Amino acid sequence: MLEYHVAARRIDSHGSEAATKQATIILDTDMAGRPDAFNPAEMLLASLAACILKGAERVIPMLDFDLRGIEVTLHGIRQESPPRMVRINYDIVVETDETDARLDLLHRNLQKYGTIYNTLAGATELVGNIRRKE
Repeated sequence: MLEYHVAARRIDSHGSEAATKQATIILDTDMAGRPDAFNPAEMLLASLAACILKGAERVIPMLDFDLRGIEVTLHGIRQESPPRMVRINYDIVVETDETDARLDLLHRNLQKYGTIYNTLAGATELVGNIRRKE
């Protein structure tokens, strides 16, 4: 079993910070919001994006996949009561000359082996696609 540790603290009424290892990020915990930090919902989406990107780094050598670039965009839909993310859409754009079948293989691997992906897939509707960059 792997374990992860993050510590977070309130800085003031406008924000907080979270830290792990040698990294720190500012969190938008201001009730009015703030443009220079991720709010909790955006952090959730960013975690999924990081999971997909890290997963690509893990599987491209195993698949001998020719990858020149990869981008992920996400859109979350939150219901008000009870507050929860009911749907997350994602779009993975890959810069590659690989075949469509190999692109689908990459997508299946990202879905199968992603910790955050599988956690969220069990809790919300997770819908996405992968496509070649034009």
